[in-house]
Amino acid sequence: MKRREFLTSTIASMAMARGALAHTPEQYDAMIPPSGLPESMLPRIVDYPEVPVPGEIHVNPNRFALYWTLGGGTALRYSVGIGRQGLYEPGEFYVAHKRKWPPWTPTPGMIEREPAKYARYADGMPGGPNNPLGARALYLFDQGGWDTYLRIHGTDDPSTIGQRVSNGCARLTNDHIVEFYGLVPIGTRVVLQPVTG
Repeated sequence: MKRREFLTSTIASMAMARGALAHTPEQYDAMIPPSGLPESMLPRIVDYPEVPVPGEIHVNPNRFALYWTLGGGTALRYSVGIGRQGLYEPGEFYVAHKRKWPPWTPTPGMIEREPAKYARYADGMPGGPNNPLGARALYLFDQGGWDTYLRIHGTDDPSTIGQRVSNGCARLTNDHIVEFYGLVPIGTRVVLQPVTG
């Protein structure tokens, strides 16, 4: 094989391999398995008279539930995982940004608390199936317009749903966040209710 042919075939092989590794959001979406959650934890419409206004997100950490209010005293309920003890932050926020298969960078607080786990990602991680934010993320900002670093995002680990496991975010399974993401417009009011008991 001549040198030119060798170089051409090598470059072509590398380009094909790179192309095979790069995925579009739609290709990643096609790889999402069903959550496998029990029937009682699947999304469903429930009575929710606490908030008569449609189009709001309310997270009840005591029930590990996220409610998308529909009006008329009803809501679409999703099961979620929430922040660990001392990391869940109640309050009122709004959705400022939305991303499909978002990149992720641990916060300085995460790196400080668990350097062995998070320091290697200080420069960030691209979006994809192994990313902690999962298939979608809603970025929560405070009323002053500041990023809180709180997110409502996906996870590929259904065992974390119904648990206090995160660094403050609320998480849904990837199949559920893909569905939910399509319902939520930018500017949506988000209420993270306090932990009681």
